[in-house]
Amino acid sequence: MKIAVVGTGYVGLVTGTCFAEVGIDVTCIDIDQKKIENLKNGILPIYEPGLEEMVSRNVEKDRLHFSTNLAESIQDCDVAFIAVGTPPGEDGSADLKYVLAVARGIGEHMSNYGVIVTKSTVPVGTAAKVRKEIEQALEKRGVNIDFDVASNPEFLKEGAAIDDFLKPDRIVVGVASERAEEVMTKLYKPFLLNGHPIIFMDIPSAEMTKYAANAMLATKISFMNDVANLCEIMGADVNKVRQGIGSDARIGTKFIYPGIGYGGSCFPKDVKALIKTASENGYQMQVLQAVESVNEAQKSVLFDKVSRHFGGELRGKKIAVWGLSFKPKTDDMREAPSIVIIDKLLEEGCTVSAYDPVAMPEAKHSLGDRITYAKDQFEALIDADALLVVTEWPEFRAPNFEVVARLMKQKAIFDGRNIYEAKELQEAGFTYHCIGVRTSHKEPVAQQA
Repeated sequence: MKIAVVGTGYVGLVTGTCFAEVGIDVTCIDIDQKKIENLKNGILPIYEPGLEEMVSRNVEKDRLHFSTNLAESIQDCDVAFIAVGTPPGEDGSADLKYVLAVARGIGEHMSNYGVIVTKSTVPVGTAAKVRKEIEQALEKRGVNIDFDVASNPEFLKEGAAIDDFLKPDRIVVGVASERAEEVMTKLYKPFLLNGHPIIFMDIPSAEMTKYAANAMLATKISFMNDVANLCEIMGADVNKVRQGIGSDARIGTKFIYPGIGYGGSCFPKDVKALIKTASENGYQMQVLQAVESVNEAQKSVLFDKVSRHFGGELRGKKIAVWGLSFKPKTDDMREAPSIVIIDKLLEEGCTVSAYDPVAMPEAKHSLGDRITYAKDQFEALIDADALLVVTEWPEFRAPNFEVVARLMKQKAIFDGRNIYEAKELQEAGFTYHCIGVRTSHKEPVAQQA
């Protein structure tokens, strides 16, 4: 088979590379000439474990190609994926201008039957708009070429995207014809040999499935953060509560770890888009509105703890921050809680020294030179009045606390991911604060997150 993937961002690049890995001829297309030249030279626009090696391997084997020429790349394609961005508008709705522009371009240049697949996260009804754009372009050309539109939402976790694609929990495909189903079954056959299920459904249901999945996961996170804040007020330990409810098979252990709020490219955007879609159709998503509200408040919880610890006197304090990306194993800074926390610290007159294993170049786009970027996690600690653990990178899990204590001016640690043991740190002379546990008699009881 021959496929084209339009868009070389996170979803497009992972999708194209993983299809090439199983032997399919893939061309990834982007209008950004610099990005395409970099990809041809093995320079990736994103960080994802294992992806750089996989791209190089498949380029070398002539299965993976990069181009800026849509017209040439979609000739004789069996399947064309649309994997461009759908950024949120000011009102929370997904902006479809890039998706529809690609659809129009495909209609202007396609030469044979193919399945046009929306891989981007798009609202219900987008496939119909894609079909209309292609039909209008074909009509302008005066040609009659048969085609199908399908929806194939992605369920990739940043930091584990390759495994998620090659060994999926499920493959969801929305189609409107048997012919499209046959093509998509053939395309995904290499992934079905190990028993991974492919679920065919109507297109609107496939479009809704992606939003519903992310909204459910976001709900679990915000629910647990709400519980964590109540635990602190009541003197309960959220870590024990998490173990107690996670053993219930109906709830499970995933996405119930308290923290400082979710971020990234999916959950915030998709929750907003689903709320907006409902509103446009005369319905209020009351649970999701609460989820979004809790999440925004949670991003300030760690800062609030720092402020209380210092009695509101933060001017002149040096704060060390470990971790900038919204989660480990990615350089994604979109909607990262670190940005909210650092902005608040800077507003109060703090200086900030931060370290992240991979996200510092990306962080500079958001934070600029307002903070210091340390060469390693320990350099960030020199003369610091407090350490904030914002992203739970593996290398932060077991540091030498004797070194940490020696480097810091004041021995205060604010653990936004609950990766340390309070007793151990308190015995070592640290003041330790985490999420959902009343860890110090010095800290007033939180009244509101």
